[in-house]
Amino acid sequence: MTNAIHDMGGMHGFGPVEEEADEPVFHTKWESRVYAMNRAMGPLRLWTIDESRSAQESLPPSVYVSISYYHRWLLGLEKRVLEHNLASPEELEAGKALQSVDKPNRIFTPEDADNLTRGNFERDAAAPAKFKAGDRVRTRNINPDTHTRLPRYARDKEGVVEAVRGCHVYPDSVATGGGEDPQWLYTVVFPGTELWGEASDPSLTVSIEAFEPYLDPA
Repeated sequence: MTNAIHDMGGMHGFGPVEEEADEPVFHTKWESRVYAMNRAMGPLRLWTIDESRSAQESLPPSVYVSISYYHRWLLGLEKRVLEHNLASPEELEAGKALQSVDKPNRIFTPEDADNLTRGNFERDAAAPAKFKAGDRVRTRNINPDTHTRLPRYARDKEGVVEAVRGCHVYPDSVATGGGEDPQWLYTVVFPGTELWGEASDPSLTVSIEAFEPYLDPA
């Protein structure tokens, strides 16, 4: 949910971001198990990475801000497991299967563990890119009810296209079951003063990866 609590960039009241010295990859063993469970579900191909993100974004705000990073992963995974009827609420509560079910179409194997890679989301384009490096663009002031990769702080802002990154799967569509709908992707650079106002550090710039449907000519 694009306007949910997860879109925290530029929000006030949360204090400074404190960096943890020598931060481990996982703080406890259960975090590594949650990560492994999420990766192990990949071969089922029942959902995409954007659907995974959307599941976490739809958590109630009071829950989202009160739990840790991998706790959100766990609750997002539970939500998708229930949506796809892979387990019942009673089974999640019990921590084990309570009834016989058909085996999934595919399971995670040791060979899969040796070949974990991120997917390739680049696709053939249906039309030429509308923008090129150096073009001035303005982001649209959108407020969709579902997943998007355009953060609130960068909406209705003017910037410059720095690079064209190819045509890729469109997260806003695939996260809601609307298909891949490939769109051109750009790196757009904004002055800090455009995003944060005249009191911002004038030497600051911010880059975002913006899909073509987010952009209009400035």
